[in-house]
Amino acid sequence: MDNQLQSSGKPLSRRQFIAESTAAAVGFSIVPRRVLGGPGYVSPSDKINMAFIGVGAQGFRVMLHFLSEPDVQAVAVCDVTQSAANYPQWDTQEFCKSVRKLLSVDSGWDWLSPDQPLQLSHTLHVTSGVAGREPAQKVVNGYYATLQRSGQYKGCAAYVDFRELLEKQKDLDAVVVCTPDNLHATASIAAMKRGKHVFCQKPLTHTIYEARRMAEVAKETGVATQIAVANQASEDTRLLCEWIWAGAIGPVRQVQNWSSRPFWLQGIERPKDQDPVPAGLAWDLWLGPAPERPFNHIYLPFSWRGWTDFGCGALGDMGSYSFDTIFRVLKLEAPSAVEASSSNRYDETYPLASIVRYEFPTRGDMPPVTFTWYDGGLMPARPEELAENVSFQGGNENDEGLLFIGDHGKILCGFNGENPRLIPEEKMRSFVLPPKTLPRSAGNEREWLDACKGGKNKPGGNFEFEGLVTETLLLGNVACCTGERLHWDRANLKVSSAAGQKFVQPERRKGWEL
Repeated sequence: MDNQLQSSGKPLSRRQFIAESTAAAVGFSIVPRRVLGGPGYVSPSDKINMAFIGVGAQGFRVMLHFLSEPDVQAVAVCDVTQSAANYPQWDTQEFCKSVRKLLSVDSGWDWLSPDQPLQLSHTLHVTSGVAGREPAQKVVNGYYATLQRSGQYKGCAAYVDFRELLEKQKDLDAVVVCTPDNLHATASIAAMKRGKHVFCQKPLTHTIYEARRMAEVAKETGVATQIAVANQASEDTRLLCEWIWAGAIGPVRQVQNWSSRPFWLQGIERPKDQDPVPAGLAWDLWLGPAPERPFNHIYLPFSWRGWTDFGCGALGDMGSYSFDTIFRVLKLEAPSAVEASSSNRYDETYPLASIVRYEFPTRGDMPPVTFTWYDGGLMPARPEELAENVSFQGGNENDEGLLFIGDHGKILCGFNGENPRLIPEEKMRSFVLPPKTLPRSAGNEREWLDACKGGKNKPGGNFEFEGLVTETLLLGNVACCTGERLHWDRANLKVSSAAGQKFVQPERRKGWEL
């Protein structure tokens, strides 16, 4: 960009440059969008140039969602896997059908859903789909080809290493990070330091120290950040806040939250066998900051969540949702202590089932609160206020739920706060709803996209807020792995245990420092 081309004495951004250059080309006249490109047209100056880092099964789904946004322009994809046909689909022909819907076609793209049976654990059977950087690149190019008169488009780049992407992709505004947990912080921080906006899959990070650094770098750089936790933008979360803040059940002193996860492998030892690395997989890059180990098919593409080097177990996978709601409703900050009981502990995987108990001190006029997490099929006692013919899953068919216990009543809801209601039923029927005092959200992704384009509202799931939530979340994993009661000094990032401190900030492989 010509350094002499400035606005108000400041260098122009790419978006400002395009806008002003376009205005100059038409004699500084204002041309309505509908004249330029018809209804729904978004000019290039209003588009967000976006790259997708991690396009396996979940990353592929997230990419398709963002492609449907008219102000998103996908310019690059990145994944350590070239292409593989063993990614789990949650429905028959899921990937194929999703791409057809995006492209508004009735046929084609069958190769994305070979639908071979996959047994992810002894209880979970699904069908296979194709994902990786080359399939993702083909989908992006195929989608934009449908928007061209020529029917051709080859503008999406593909990378194996996100560091190369950030170095070479000069037209980039934002990235979406959907790698395994142990690479979230590395990729996100590298992007933020280059001034890129970041949308990150949950959990925010793999370790407590990473969560602290993510929050710090987000604040330092001022870029727009958001986590993939949609319930933070939901109507239900706002209702819970308004009800409890209005005293619907009195001061809340206990919270119980239960999940049916994990349905992937946990509670096992490291396999002794070594498998050949599949063609097209950059295994060393997949490991990232984790210590080197031989490849084995047990780790990916799905069961990495259960391994302490790569994932955050059931608590990290699902707690990211519910903790977010609970933190907002009860205005939580850092816990003072955490302890856990669990099934057998293993050196490298999380337990099959656990109960984690957090203790939070007084916050303003809110009393101390105890928050208990259950997973692996464990559940709290059924509330006596609940009728025998009513489900204890908060309307969730997966044996998952959330219960707020106050001095004057209880609120039962779905796992992350959906469908809240007072119990017993007659209390809900007579409940006078308080006024809606909180601003409503346009949606989790839309909050971030608007902020990327210069909107004044900070996304609700920004990294500064979510860093605090994630630190607390991952403290539970530390307690599970050590079996100790831990006292937490958040100001100094310290726990009251030498064994636990190793999990707070574990060593990283050379070359993967933050």
